[in-house]
Amino acid sequence: MSDSAEATTLRLRGVTSVRALVAARWFPLGVAAVALAAGAFFLARLTAWPPHEDETLALFVGRDSFPGMLRHVTHERGGAPLHFVLAWGVAHLGLGLAGLRLVSAILAVGSLVAGALLGARLASPHAALLGTTFAAASWVFLFHGVFGRMYSLFLLTSVLTLLALLRALERGRRRDWALWAIAMLLCVASHPYGALVLAGQGLFVLLERRRLLRAGIAFACVLAAGTPFWLVDRRLAERFDVGVGGGGAQLGGPRQVAQFLWSSAGDFATGWRWPLLAIALVAAVGLAVVPRRTALLGLCLLAAPTAAFLAARLHSAASPQTRHLIFLLPLFSLVLAAGLLRLLGRTPVVLAVVAAGILAGEVGWAWHRTPQLLEGEPAARVAARNAASAWLATTARPDDVLLGYNPLYLGAWERNRDFSHTVVPRADVTLMLRVLERTRPLGRAVVVLDGSNPRNRRPTMQIAPLQPQPARAYEVRTFGPFLVARTRAPTGTPARFLERVEEVEALGRAEGLDETVINLDVVRAAQRSLDQSRSAGSRSISSR
Repeated sequence: MSDSAEATTLRLRGVTSVRALVAARWFPLGVAAVALAAGAFFLARLTAWPPHEDETLALFVGRDSFPGMLRHVTHERGGAPLHFVLAWGVAHLGLGLAGLRLVSAILAVGSLVAGALLGARLASPHAALLGTTFAAASWVFLFHGVFGRMYSLFLLTSVLTLLALLRALERGRRRDWALWAIAMLLCVASHPYGALVLAGQGLFVLLERRRLLRAGIAFACVLAAGTPFWLVDRRLAERFDVGVGGGGAQLGGPRQVAQFLWSSAGDFATGWRWPLLAIALVAAVGLAVVPRRTALLGLCLLAAPTAAFLAARLHSAASPQTRHLIFLLPLFSLVLAAGLLRLLGRTPVVLAVVAAGILAGEVGWAWHRTPQLLEGEPAARVAARNAASAWLATTARPDDVLLGYNPLYLGAWERNRDFSHTVVPRADVTLMLRVLERTRPLGRAVVVLDGSNPRNRRPTMQIAPLQPQPARAYEVRTFGPFLVARTRAPTGTPARFLERVEEVEALGRAEGLDETVINLDVVRAAQRSLDQSRSAGSRSISSR
């Protein structure tokens, strides 16, 4: 080799070493900066989003003893056991809604760090850092990082399964597969769609054809050990009439599934048509330039839910939403970053401008989707909600029977720990009747109407002073957009409870409060079911 050629080689090696050194130093600092920015946002907006009934549900279920909570989730409600375990801990520590949301925020920040590590393994530190930044600004991440539900948990556990799977495939040791199995069991305990994460990873292992024997044993162990979770998921499916196979209304076929995936991509980035089209094209370039293994993994994880949606029949109440595909967010953001780096990597200024534009579009979409997340709940509504919760807390009786997991009840419980534990689900006939039948005695019925609900024909911040009939049967208070109706006397029987609730809900429906429609339909269905049970019982006695 000539002196000049040797000098050139040394210079190239020096440049490579410098780049590696810079990446080694700046990658963790950059990820830490993104994680800190996300954490600061979550802390600043922790109470901005109004309390939601799903958060109330988790904390009210968590008020029970640990065995009681597990029994409720596994035998009655179904869903995400691990989420309810965390909510149980929050409730028994007395941390309330802020504590539940703080747990969600911590898990979300953890998922960013894990996602960055995954991206660095699958592509490069540069793509991983840029992809993590895109993921952190997306609506689906920002909203569910604040929302006290299970989706931050699901995102974190799904990313951990991918990291563990790649490690197990590379090293092949038993302990690596055991670590993957534990992570996967946590994932399927976090959300029923964890089964789709498992299926996508199984497809990836089959197509990659590496360490199939040990992988097969590990997957078999997860399928066997996950039996309690499959049963819990089946319970949830039975409640919402979800199944696979013939019969029932389908999601809609290939076109509708494609539209759903497209809208989900919009929630991962920005949902406006033309910016999303440009982002999709860049992501397609990224999918083509990332390592083959990375592209294969992403496509397998996408194929599993796509096949499930094409095959599944879903009740409208269980229709899939973007949050159910949150496990795809890190890979989508990674291929978007890889495509952008390939197209504009030689022009850093242009790259920075375009990346900033994408981030601005993501934040703008988050503002468009959930403006209260950034603007906050109106002060008048906050004051009215607090006043209503305070009134309920001071005038409650332990045997009151509450309709639905209304956030006003959560506020009352945070003020009065002896607040009623008896909540009748408002959207499930079976659970509604089950709670009413096993509760003795049935105390006063409590119903809340919300005039500010966006589903109403004319949302209002000042509800009309409605009076259910007969007037002597009810005590009614109005607080801004909220109307609280409570029977003066205990209802005593399920039939009387349903009758009183129907009177209130029918009045709300007549006044254009469309948020009462589901409640009223479920109450009337419960009344019919109760009447049928009585008729069947009467016929049985007569036949004797």
